[in-house]
Amino acid sequence: MGPQILIPISLFLMIFGIVYLIYSTRNRERLALIEKGVDASIFLKGKINGGSAWKIFVVNLAFLLIGSGAGIFLALLITTYTSLNDGAVYPSIIFIMAGIGLLVGFKTAKDLDKE
Repeated sequence: MGPQILIPISLFLMIFGIVYLIYSTRNRERLALIEKGVDASIFLKGKINGGSAWKIFVVNLAFLLIGSGAGIFLALLITTYTSLNDGAVYPSIIFIMAGIGLLVGFKTAKDLDKE
């Protein structure tokens, strides 16, 4: 067994350990709250808001990808019709448009969260 096989095995063990630690800690916290007599409905509150978290993530990702695509297209137009350096135009326009996309996604997600 060479050192090449140790890397995937250690990665798997690390991921398993993190997941096990999260679930065991969450279970201990819930048992401690139940022993103190706290209402169990606090565990269901996260489930209701959890559905909107995925919507917000998808909306932000969509606007990020739209902004990046628009940035690539805009950088292509700029470099085609001007004599600007490709190395400076592409990253700057892509980052600017991706940032605008994230800003629009944030404002849209804020409106979705109000509903």
